[in-house]
Amino acid sequence: MPPAPTPLDPTIAALLKRDASGLVAAVVQHHESREVLMVGWMNDEALARTLTTGRVTFWSRSRGELWRKGDTSGHVQWVRRVSLDCDGDALLLEVEQVGAACHTGDRTCFDSRPLAAVVGVPDE
Repeated sequence: MPPAPTPLDPTIAALLKRDASGLVAAVVQHHESREVLMVGWMNDEALARTLTTGRVTFWSRSRGELWRKGDTSGHVQWVRRVSLDCDGDALLLEVEQVGAACHTGDRTCFDSRPLAAVVGVPDE
């Protein structure tokens, strides 16, 4: 039997600007190194569980279900801080990462596919 839904504090829920599927982007960053580890998606229940349990929970768009990071891989994300951006449409989760953050086994999801880009220079 699945766990009972965890309600999101209505004050927090009122601040969120969700997409058409009811989701908010969640950028995950290591709390000490500031390295961006991954991006996931959260519905209200995933955010409520994250805020009340100390473990990061996401909504899987491909599987259509909640998943708590690390339950199958052992690569747990422990919550250190959660912030909402100024528009209310993105979250920043600062975490203590145990093991790899990426499902490929890499430390971060952003290590293996850099794109060529012109480096901008500010006008002087």
